[in-house]
Amino acid sequence: MKNFLKYTTLLLVVLLMASCEDFLDVNEDPNNPVSVTPELVLPVAQSYTANVMYTDRYINCLGNMMMYNWSQSDGYSWYYDEFNYAVNASFYSRIFTYSYQNTLKQYNILDNLDPKYDYYKAISKIMKAYHFQLLVDLYGDIPYSEALKRGELATPKYDDANMIYANLMTELTTAIELIKDAENPEAVKNDIMFAGVMTDWIKFANTVKMRMIVRVSDMSTPPFTIATEIATINAEGSGFITADVAVNPGYLQEEGKQNPMWQSFGEEVSGTQTMSGKATCATDYVLDYLAGTNDPRIDKIYEEPKDGHLGVPQGLLDYDTPIYDAFIPDKVSNIGPGILKGFDMDAIIFTLAESKFNLAEAAEKSLISDDPKTLYEQGVTASFETLGLTSANAAAYLTAGLTTNLIGYDASSNPIEAIITQKWIAVNGLTAEQSWFDYSRTGFPAGLDNSLLAPAGVDRPVRLFYPTSEYSANGANVPTQPDAFTAKIFWAN
Repeated sequence: MKNFLKYTTLLLVVLLMASCEDFLDVNEDPNNPVSVTPELVLPVAQSYTANVMYTDRYINCLGNMMMYNWSQSDGYSWYYDEFNYAVNASFYSRIFTYSYQNTLKQYNILDNLDPKYDYYKAISKIMKAYHFQLLVDLYGDIPYSEALKRGELATPKYDDANMIYANLMTELTTAIELIKDAENPEAVKNDIMFAGVMTDWIKFANTVKMRMIVRVSDMSTPPFTIATEIATINAEGSGFITADVAVNPGYLQEEGKQNPMWQSFGEEVSGTQTMSGKATCATDYVLDYLAGTNDPRIDKIYEEPKDGHLGVPQGLLDYDTPIYDAFIPDKVSNIGPGILKGFDMDAIIFTLAESKFNLAEAAEKSLISDDPKTLYEQGVTASFETLGLTSANAAAYLTAGLTTNLIGYDASSNPIEAIITQKWIAVNGLTAEQSWFDYSRTGFPAGLDNSLLAPAGVDRPVRLFYPTSEYSANGANVPTQPDAFTAKIFWAN
C-alpha cells in the first residue's frame, strides 16, 4: 500500500508538471490559484526542491566544486568553468531562474490559498524561507518583497539581504503559529517530505531557524536578536529534526522519474553509468584528508577502484603525466555508494548531521545551554548513519581520534574548527553548498586547496553573479554586481 501511494503521488506530480505549465506559468496571477488543489501543487513544489538541489550543475554540484570535493576524470572536459572559477552572469545561472520560476512559484501558490488551508500555507512559508535563504547565501540582495508577482509586477525590486534574513525568521515563526493555531486543521495530502505530520514541519522550521542563527552568529549586529529567536524556539518546545529531511515522491526506474542526483550522476534507466557520473570523481585533497584520518566514510562518499582510491587535482589538464591513462573513470574514485544508493533513493535536502553541528556551534558559543561535545558527536554519528555505516563505526572513529585534533572534541584546540571541518565531511556529496558558506564565514576547513586553474592571487569565489536573464528582464533593478571573490555575503563580513 505504501508503494502504491508513493507511485500514485508520483503520477500526480508528473501529470501536473506535464499538463499544467500554462496555468502555472510565471506570468499567471499567483493570488488566484482557482484551478488546482493544494494536494496537487505541494508534491510538485517539493519535487522541484529536490531538482534544484541535486540535478547536475545545480546547488549541490556547485558546493562540491567550490569546496574542492569533486574533480574530473581523464577523457572529459566537464568542469572547465568551475576549475577556472569563471563566475559570470551565465555561471550556474539556472539556480536563480529555476528557484524563482519553478520552485518558489509553486510554494507561492500554496501561500496564497484560501485561509482554510492553514497547514499548506504554513508548509509553503517554511519552504519559501528555506529557498530564499539559499538564494541570499548565494547572491546577497535578491528580489523578495515584490518577487513572485510576475503577473502584476514583472520587474520586482531587489531587497537588502539583511532585511530578508530578518523577515524569513518572522515568516518561520508565523508558519509555526499557523500550524499550532489552525482553525481548519485539515489533513495534508501528498506531502512527500513529512507525510503530513505537522509536528515534523515545526521541527524543520526550528531547524532552518537555527541554520540562520548560526550563519549570523559572528556578526556584531545581526539582522535579528539571536537571544530572542532562541528563546522563541525554546518556548515553542518542539525542538529540531530527528532524521534527515528528504524528498521522495516514489522515484521510479523510468525516464524523468528517477531521483534527480541518480539521474544525473548515477545510471541511465538502461543501467548505463551517466556521462556526468563517469566524469565526476574525488579530488586528491579530499581523499588524502579522509585516508589520513582513518575515516571509514571514505569508501561511502567515494567508490574505491580495484587498485585503491585515486583522486584528481582540480584543473589538471595534462592527464598523461605521470602515468598514461592513470585517471580514466575506472581508475579514479567516482561518487560513492553512500551517496548514490539507487534510482529510488531519498533526495536529502537537510541532513541531521548538519543540524547537530549547527546546534554544537551554537552551544560552543554559549547561545544555547546544551553540551557542545554531545551534539558534535551526535553530528558525526548521524553522518555515518546517513552514509550506511553504523553508530558503532562512528564511536570507533571518535574513540580512535580522542587525541587527534578535529576528531576528538576535547583534543581540539579550536572546537569551532572541528565542528566546521566535520560538517564539511558530513555534507560532502549531499548539501555541500553549506560547507562553502561556512568556508566563507570561518575559513574552515583550513588548508583547502584551490583549483590549478584558479586566477592568480585569489581564493575560491564567495558568491554567484546575477544571471543574464535578470539583466534583460529586470535590468533597472539589478544592483551593481559585487566582486565574486572579495565581496562576501553580509554574514561573512
